Amino acid sequence: MARSGDDKSFVLWFTGLSGAGKTTLADKVYDCIARNGWRVEKLDGDMVRSVFPSTGFSKEDRDAHIKRVGFLASLLEKHGVIVIASFISPYRETRQFVRDRCRNLIEVYVSASLEECERRDPKGLYRKARAGEIKNFTGIDDTYEIPLTPELVVDTENHTVKESVSTILNYLKRHVGEGLVLD
Repeated sequence: MARSGDDKSFVLWFTGLSGAGKTTLADKVYDCIARNGWRVEKLDGDMVRSVFPSTGFSKEDRDAHIKRVGFLASLLEKHGVIVIASFISPYRETRQFVRDRCRNLIEVYVSASLEECERRDPKGLYRKARAGEIKNFTGIDDTYEIPLTPELVVDTENHTVKESVSTILNYLKRHVGEGLVLD
């Protein structure tokens, strides 16, 4: 990833099933980057949906939502802000839309099996989806298209949060460029 001058901005886009660990990892990486004094902003699915509560879960609604967030992320990145984004973002075409708008997008596929995500089910959403209370739920009655060529895959089913965060930070140290110091 070529950078000019002091510009170290990038978009770190976490994608994966609900319960895979996207928010947990994004929060830890955000904290590390912020602690080191870098300009960083976090965009998370639950946080953004609270601002746009009428956003639905149909394919069209999800696509529009991710495109809005991707556009916002690209603007922040353009102005020198590191963006940490964690969204299920289930469709490859929409993730490509985001990639096309960002100068330096690093896609992180947070991998965990559907069975593991259902076992974790931190918000009880899988249980509700299985009971028919939630329609179009990713992984149950809507598809999740696994990224074909993400920059990074972290397997949260077989690795701890600490190991996964370390993998991400090591990737950033190697690929983002000199000057981005992370502890």
